[in-house]
Amino acid sequence: MPTRLTWVFDLDNTLHDASPHIFPHIHSSMTAYLQQHLRLSAEDAGALRAHYWRSYGATLLGMMRHHGTDPEHFLRETHVFADLSDMVVYERGLAAMLRRLPGRKLVLSNAPRRYANAVLQMMGIDGHFDAVHSIESTGYQPKPSLAAFHSLLRTHGLIASRCVMVEDSRENLRPAKRLGMKTVWVTREPRAPAYVDVKTASVLALPRLLGRLGL
Repeated sequence: MPTRLTWVFDLDNTLHDASPHIFPHIHSSMTAYLQQHLRLSAEDAGALRAHYWRSYGATLLGMMRHHGTDPEHFLRETHVFADLSDMVVYERGLAAMLRRLPGRKLVLSNAPRRYANAVLQMMGIDGHFDAVHSIESTGYQPKPSLAAFHSLLRTHGLIASRCVMVEDSRENLRPAKRLGMKTVWVTREPRAPAYVDVKTASVLALPRLLGRLGL
């Protein structure tokens, strides 16, 4: 019997649009955290936050490596939202789209578990996913590190060649393709690199792309 197909979804800017409200809030919270705990100016804290994100895939990893920051404290303090429901921007057809996709669905996110679960619940699609593999689940090894993907495969008993990775970040698709996953890039960019199998402007189009993915 062939191994069941598994869809692996990124969360932010893939299943919902985090750019208008959520990302600016998180960036501001992280900058404030660095400013307070490292005693930096707002400008220096913002620059260091961005540097760690570019270097490691997550500001958290830079803080852990260079400053011994407790990851649970960092995530708790930087993901506080007065009213998250007012900040989540998403397309209303998500649940119907997920029902049409064959196979299991998982979320692989660099975000903390509590935040990821809250966003999925607010969009009404949490019941479509078997699990959320968050930054805690990877042992604080964020995408695009291969460790994050190996953790996902090992924990959930997956075979990479039977997985489809759906991501807005092409940097995170490169290791997925290297491991043998099919790759879908959610973007409006005109061209895609060779390690992207299919490009789409919206995840809502996924059921129509099954043939192009060879599924």
